[in-house]
Amino acid sequence: MIARFVVTGTDTGIGKTVFAAALAGALDARYWKPVQSGLEDETDSEAVARLSGLPADHILREAYRLATPVSPHLSARLDGMEIDPARLEPPAGAGPLVIEGAGGLMVPLTNNLVFADVFARWRIPVILCARTSLGTINHTLLSIEALRRRDIPLCGVAFIGAENADTQATIAAIGQVKVLGRLPLLENLTRENISRAFRENFEFGSLMEMRA
Repeated sequence: MIARFVVTGTDTGIGKTVFAAALAGALDARYWKPVQSGLEDETDSEAVARLSGLPADHILREAYRLATPVSPHLSARLDGMEIDPARLEPPAGAGPLVIEGAGGLMVPLTNNLVFADVFARWRIPVILCARTSLGTINHTLLSIEALRRRDIPLCGVAFIGAENADTQATIAAIGQVKVLGRLPLLENLTRENISRAFRENFEFGSLMEMRA
C-alpha cells in the first residue's frame, strides 16, 4: 500500500509546512499543495523544495495559485475565479505522497466548502499539526472533533514547539489521540537540521501504521 498523508494544522502559521517538508524528505515522497494563497513571498511548495532536499519533479504544481495571502475563497474571488472541487483530486503516480492543506480544517475554499469536506472525500489519513503553546488544547480538540465528525482517518497529532508535557498529555487523553512526536522550534531552518530533528523525534513505525 502506498504511503499517502494529508498534513493539516489547527491554525495558520504553526509550522506545518516545515513538518511537511521533513516528512516528505524522510519518505522521499512527492509533495502537493492543492491551493496556494499568496505568491509574492516564498510559497509553501518553494519552502518544501528548499527544506526537504527532494528532486524538483517531486514538488507537484498546485491546482490553484492565488495571488493574495488570505483565505482561499476570498483570494480566488479577488483573482476573479471560484475554486472547483473537481480539480482537487490527489495526483496519481507511484511512490509516497504528502499533501499539505492551508491553515486549519475549516478554512473555506468556497462559500459552502471547507478543507475538511475535501479531506472527507479523499479518505487519506491525516496528520494534525498543533502548537504546544497556550490555546492549543482548545484548537486541537476542536480540530479532532471536526475530523471525527466527518469520519476522516486520523493518524495522530504532531506537536510543534517547546516541550509542554501536560498540554500534550491532556490533548492525548481527552482527544483519545495518538501523539506522533514533537518537532522543536529550530533557530536555523536548514534541510540538515530539520531532517535530524525529525529523525530524533518521530517514529516511522507509528507514522506508517495508518496510510492509504
